[in-house]
Amino acid sequence: MPAYHVYEDSELLDFVKSGNEAAFDEIYRRHWHSLYHSAYYLLQEEAPAMDIVQDVFVWFWEHRDHLVLTSLRGYLLMAVRYKVANYFRRQKVRAAFAAESIMLSREEGACEQALELKELKAVIASFTAELPERCREVFQLSRQEHLSNREIARQLGVSEKTVENQLTIALKKLRVRLGSMSLLM
Repeated sequence: MPAYHVYEDSELLDFVKSGNEAAFDEIYRRHWHSLYHSAYYLLQEEAPAMDIVQDVFVWFWEHRDHLVLTSLRGYLLMAVRYKVANYFRRQKVRAAFAAESIMLSREEGACEQALELKELKAVIASFTAELPERCREVFQLSRQEHLSNREIARQLGVSEKTVENQLTIALKKLRVRLGSMSLLM
């Protein structure tokens, strides 16, 4: 078995083209370090740099019989740069996809909240319609028109205590209604 470390890259490439794994191992030993440093310099991350160099050598071996090169080292360095560029493109696409997903989930959450609010308003409207007339008037003036108990009492010609009692009755009934609904959901 010949000592491949004495051969030039061009000679090793000829051996590799014929399927010589020992010649490929020599190319790997000879160029791995500089390819890794090139990838690491561009990425500033160890694991992706190692993966890229590994991918370049796998691709090189799988396509060895089709290669026409003038400079093996130059070819391998360009392959690393190409893989790094692809890595950055994939990362950019992933980041854009993640941002889009976050935005869609926020929009879904906002839509869901809007639907829940709409449903809650419908339940309260239905509930309000079922209240006795005086209780309904007090509740609507308090919760929809945001009047104080004193203002409601003046407007309806009743005491503030009556307003408080009517609101207490309405709110207790509403809590019961909403509590029974949450059990159904």
